[in-house]
Amino acid sequence: MLRRELPYQADSSALFAKIAHQPWAIYLDSGHPGNDYGHYDIMVADPVMTFTTRGSVTEVLDQHGVHESNDDPFLLLKQALHQYPRLESDLPFTGGAVGYFSYDLARNLESLPDHAEDGEHIPEMMAGIYDWAVIVDHRKRQTWLVCCAILEERKSKWASLCALFDGDAVQQSDGFIVNTEARSNFDEAGYQRVFERIQRYIHEGDCYQVNLAQRFSANASGDAWQAYQYLRKIGSAPFMAFMNLPGVQVLSDSPERFLQVSGRHVETRPIKGTRPRSVDADEDARQADDLKSSLKDRAENLMIVDLLRNDIGKSCATGSVRADRLFALESYTNVHHLVSTVTGKLSDQHEAVDLLRGAFPGGSITGAPKLRAMEIIEELEPHRRGVYCGAIGYIGFDGNMDTNIAIRTAIYSHGEIRFWAGGGIVADSEADKEYRETWDKASTMLKLIEHFRGDQDVGN
Repeated sequence: MLRRELPYQADSSALFAKIAHQPWAIYLDSGHPGNDYGHYDIMVADPVMTFTTRGSVTEVLDQHGVHESNDDPFLLLKQALHQYPRLESDLPFTGGAVGYFSYDLARNLESLPDHAEDGEHIPEMMAGIYDWAVIVDHRKRQTWLVCCAILEERKSKWASLCALFDGDAVQQSDGFIVNTEARSNFDEAGYQRVFERIQRYIHEGDCYQVNLAQRFSANASGDAWQAYQYLRKIGSAPFMAFMNLPGVQVLSDSPERFLQVSGRHVETRPIKGTRPRSVDADEDARQADDLKSSLKDRAENLMIVDLLRNDIGKSCATGSVRADRLFALESYTNVHHLVSTVTGKLSDQHEAVDLLRGAFPGGSITGAPKLRAMEIIEELEPHRRGVYCGAIGYIGFDGNMDTNIAIRTAIYSHGEIRFWAGGGIVADSEADKEYRETWDKASTMLKLIEHFRGDQDVGN
């Protein structure tokens, strides 16, 4: 493996700008230096192989050309990773798969009804196999360019990569403009009607919790990398991502880890329980205290902890799964959250892709029991979720993995930017509070929309 240290920059977006407009460029962004859970930034582009899943068909592009497969997309990715050497390193990623796994990829795993409108028209999975990466370690204040040159014809690429990152970023002239206000697919009355239907399902014993989301959309044009740079300023979170993929750009401001594998250690960190932040320090503290003491929010969180213990238990050694930390308060730009941590040890018979497949999609954004909650979501939400509530992250050649839950995530395609905000509905939920919570969660994306409305200077 080739490895070279680059000058460290606390704001690594300046480094990613050098490749931001390359095909399949992806930036897994810890948001800011020094946070507890995401202190590495990972940057990749120009994959040696890509996987694009639409419905039951996955298009695979590699050095031999393009072919299609009806096999399980998770299995295809697993088989591809097995083709390359298992590289051990002190860095979190030195090559492997990076991409998104949309919420609707679950249709390849479960039989779900077909009610909601597909307003996304983008693939259910887009992932690449990458043989080089830039890794930024904000704790050690070090940056590394690494290349494993898994194909013979790629070995000459090292010199050009070094020259690229030694040079200056090419300035792009395209700005980003939002041409309309954000429109929701629920007004408050519509949300109330759907909320009441979920309550009936809960009281009739169909489910215990259902995550209900509203979808916002606005017409837009230009380069979403400009929008993502502004998003980093107003909504920093530990599991952010920007993805420049064919036909779609993804801007994720996620605070939630879905699944991490480090060696054989497994971790998931479900979020359930939210209160808005306040600029008034006393009110902000009151909101945080109210969340910490809320029996309703703790019960909601515990339901999902139990679901995830079961989900990761499918791939973990018997007796290894436990809840290490319950109901920890974490505060972000616009909201306070309750976050729990569940860990386990990957069994000898399973690997990272098996874990991802077995727990997909994350229980914190479906409800419980998972399959019935997903059926109800499909029945009651007007639009498919697409990437929202899926996962974004990497699976390395070394067997390690880290993925987020793609919440607080915007999708830019077909001249439109779309984002969602939701929350878990339980028996003692109140419709007006739940509806208000979705707006609290959407507030950062709504600020982004407002900032780029009209012919504004994107540098402001």
